Amino acid sequence: MSRFSEPQDPVFAQLNTSIGFDWRLGPYDVEQSRAHATMLAAQGIIADADRDALLAGLDRVAGELEAGTFEVEPGDEDIHMAIERRLTTLVGPVGGKLHTARSRNDQVATDVAMFTRAHALRTLERLQALQSALVLCAERHLDWPMPGYTHLQRAQPVYLSHHLLAYFWMFRRDARRFEAVLGGTDELPLGAGALAGVNFETDRAFVARELGFASVARNSIDAVSNRDFVLDFLSAAATCATHLSRLGAEIVLWSSDEFGFAQVSDAWASGSSIMPQKKNPDAAELLRAKAPRIAAHLVALHGVLHGLPLTYNKDMQEDKEHLFDAVDTLDLCLAAARGMVETIGFDRERLAGAASDELIAATDVADLLVRRGVPFRQSHGIVAGLVKLAVDSGRPLSALTREEIAVQSDALDEEYYTVLQSSSWLEGKVSEGGTALPRVREQLAHARAELDGQPA
Repeated sequence: MSRFSEPQDPVFAQLNTSIGFDWRLGPYDVEQSRAHATMLAAQGIIADADRDALLAGLDRVAGELEAGTFEVEPGDEDIHMAIERRLTTLVGPVGGKLHTARSRNDQVATDVAMFTRAHALRTLERLQALQSALVLCAERHLDWPMPGYTHLQRAQPVYLSHHLLAYFWMFRRDARRFEAVLGGTDELPLGAGALAGVNFETDRAFVARELGFASVARNSIDAVSNRDFVLDFLSAAATCATHLSRLGAEIVLWSSDEFGFAQVSDAWASGSSIMPQKKNPDAAELLRAKAPRIAAHLVALHGVLHGLPLTYNKDMQEDKEHLFDAVDTLDLCLAAARGMVETIGFDRERLAGAASDELIAATDVADLLVRRGVPFRQSHGIVAGLVKLAVDSGRPLSALTREEIAVQSDALDEEYYTVLQSSSWLEGKVSEGGTALPRVREQLAHARAELDGQPA
C-alpha cells in the first residue's frame, strides 16, 4: 500500500534516485545492520532466531557486494532499500524486521560517518607515505644548494633538503586536520530514528561499541541533520589538495628548460601528439588542476547546507557525490605525488649554479653592517646602492673595488668579500628552523620522530 495514487514521474524518479553513487555505502550499511540486528535481539525487540536469520542473510549480501555480483533492480531507490529488498528475498518476511527502531535518516547518517572515518584513515596512510618519501628525498639531497625564491625572483640560497622539508611540514599539518576529521565522526547517529528518537528501549551504546564509535549523538535532531564531519573532510581535503598543487607547480617549473633543476621520471610524464621531443610533467600539472575541483566540492556542500531547516531534507542527498569524488581525487593525487617524489631526479650543477648568484647574498652583506652597528634600514639602503652599481656595470658584487664599497659605507672592509663566498650564505642561517646544515639535520630528526610517533 502507498499513500500515493500516481506513480512517480520518470524524470523525478531519475532525479530522486541515488543508487548510482551511494552503492559505495553498501559495506558500511551491512556492517551497521549486523550491529543493529544484534542489539535488537539483545534488547528483546526481535527474537534470537530472527537475529540469526538476519545475520545469515546479511553475510550473503556482504559476499555479493564484495564479489560484485549484487544486483540492483529498477525499483531500488538507494543502496539501503536495495539491501533490504535483497535481504528479504533471501530470508523472507523476517527481513522486514531489520528496519525496526531505525529510519533511513539515521541509517544514512551512520553509513556516511563510517565511510568518512574509513577514508580519513586511508588518507592518513597516504599522507604518511608521502611524508616518508619527502624525508628520504631530503636526506639524499642534504647539502645541495639551490636558490630560494620570493615573487619567483631569486631571493636567498637554501639547501634543497630544506626546501623539500617545507612540504613535509605542510603535509604534517594536513595529517593533523584529518585526525580531527576522525574526531568529528566519533558520535553514533543510529538510534535517532527519523528525527525524534524511536519507540523502543534500544541500546545505542552497544551499537556504538560494535561499530567503533566513541559515543552516541546526544540529540536526535542533530544526529540526523549533522554533516559537519563531511564538511570537515572536504575542508581538510581542500587544504591538502592546495598543498599538492603547490608541490606540483614547483615540479613543473623546475622541470622546464628555463629552470632545469629537476626531471620527473618517465613513469610520471607524457609526450606530445605532434612534437616528438617533448616530455611533459603532466602528473604534476594535474596536481595543480585537481585542487580547485576538491575545493569546489567543499564550497558546494556549504551551499547545500547553508540555511537548510532541521532536520533531514532531500538536499542532503547531495553530500555523497561531493564526498565520494573528493575522496577519490585526493587519494589519486597523494599516490601520484608520492610516486613523483620517490623518482624525481635533480641536477646538482644547475641548482648550485643558480644558487651561486652573488646578488642573493645581498641580505648577508646587510647583516654584516648590522653586526657593525649600522641600523638595518640604513644597511638595506647601502647594499641596495652596491647592487645598483654592480648591475649597472655588469659586474658581480665581488668585483666591486675596495674604493667603490667604501664610497657606500666606511663600515665595509675585506670581510665584505668573505661574506660573498657562497658557503657563508647557507651556513650563516643558524637560527632555529634555518637552512644551515646543523639546523636541517635537526629538522630531519624532528621529521623522523613525527613519522615514528615519538617525541622529538
